[in-house]
Amino acid sequence: MSASAAPTPVFDSSKVAVIFVLGGPGAGKGTQCANLVQDYGFCHLSAGDLLRAEQNREGSEYGAMIRNYIREGQIVPMEVTIKLLENAMRAALASAPAAADGWADGRGRFLIDGFPRKMDQAVKFDDEVCRSSLVLFFTTTEEEMLKRLLERGKTSGREDDNEESIKKRFRVYKEQTMPVIAHYSKQSKVATIDATATIEEVHEKAKDVVGKLLAGEVTRNVTV
Repeated sequence: MSASAAPTPVFDSSKVAVIFVLGGPGAGKGTQCANLVQDYGFCHLSAGDLLRAEQNREGSEYGAMIRNYIREGQIVPMEVTIKLLENAMRAALASAPAAADGWADGRGRFLIDGFPRKMDQAVKFDDEVCRSSLVLFFTTTEEEMLKRLLERGKTSGREDDNEESIKKRFRVYKEQTMPVIAHYSKQSKVATIDATATIEEVHEKAKDVVGKLLAGEVTRNVTV
C-alpha cells in the first residue's frame, strides 16, 4: 500500500521568501521587523496582531475563543493562526503587480513574527503554506523581557501586558517554542541574535544576516 502523497505548499518557496522571527515575549521582535521592512521591503505579518484583530472583528466565529487563549497566555489552535497568516499572504501578493517574482523586489518577502510557537505549527506551515527560508531568533534574559513588557504595558492597551500574563507566556515559551528552535537548527536555518544590545546594534546584526540570505548565500546556523 502506497503512502499518501505529501501536501503541496500553497506558495512556492523559490518565489516567496518566508523568514520566521522568534524570541521570548519582549525580545524586540516587532521593533526589528519594522527596521527590516525599511531595509528590504518585507511584508511584516505578526501572528499576534492578526489574532488580536480577529478577536475584535465583528462577526468573527473565533473572537471569544482567541480572547480567552490570549488572556491565559496560551497558544491559539494552529488551524486558526495558520489560516489567518495564509489569508494575509494571499492578500499581500494579490496587491503586487502580476510580474513580481518576489525575490527581486521584495513583494514576495515575508517576515512572520511570533510564529511558529509550537512544533506542530512549524511542520504544518512548512508543509502546507510555504517552506521557510530562515529563522531569526532574538535572545535576551527574562529580567530584561519583563522590564520591557511592563513598560510597554503602560501604553499598549494589550490585555496580556501584565506581570501575571507575562510570566505565563514565559513558561509556555520555554516549554513549547524552544523545541521549534532546535528543529530548525537541525536544518541549519537559525540565526541567533543577542537582543540585549541597543536597538541599533541588534538591527545591524539582523540586517547583515538577512542581506546575506537574500543575496543567495547558503544559510547556516550562526550566532551574532
